[in-house]
Amino acid sequence: MDLALLVLRVVVGLLFVGHGSQKLFGVFGGHGLAGTAGFFESIGLRPGRIHAPAAGGAEFVGGALLALGLATPLAAALIIAVMVAAVVTVHLPNGVWATGNGYELNLVYGAIAFALAGTGAGAASIDHAIGWHVSGAAWALGALAVGLIGGIGAVVSGRQAAAHAGPGRPGAPHAA
Repeated sequence: MDLALLVLRVVVGLLFVGHGSQKLFGVFGGHGLAGTAGFFESIGLRPGRIHAPAAGGAEFVGGALLALGLATPLAAALIIAVMVAAVVTVHLPNGVWATGNGYELNLVYGAIAFALAGTGAGAASIDHAIGWHVSGAAWALGALAVGLIGGIGAVVSGRQAAAHAGPGRPGAPHAA
């Protein structure tokens, strides 16, 4: 079981480090902060210059924490928050399946994060090595709640900023 948890944590965690690196640093085929900020502006997450590093940072830090097995419920909450925001802003109108740019993979990643918060990181983790017993149903539900609030909060704040921005101010809607 511990080997399975280690493999799951490391694979998923490093994939999120990669996703965060795409947004933050423009590596692995990513567009970096400027490109990500522009994309976020186009989907109503304004100002993009704030939301891009927040999303990239959440993916990078959440993935690193998950891979290390450190503060696993926090890692789960960060990953869930980014997945919720991605579903709401991009994938929800496309239905479930990833083949149609739906939210299937976001849901899978969120479920993995939730499950790891519930089971714990396993014996091959920093949490275990330092004696942090941060797992169980309450930790999983807490990570889910924080992730839902964080993801929805990011979307709401980005959309409110866009709606309240006037012409020529940061976050203002672009002319068509």
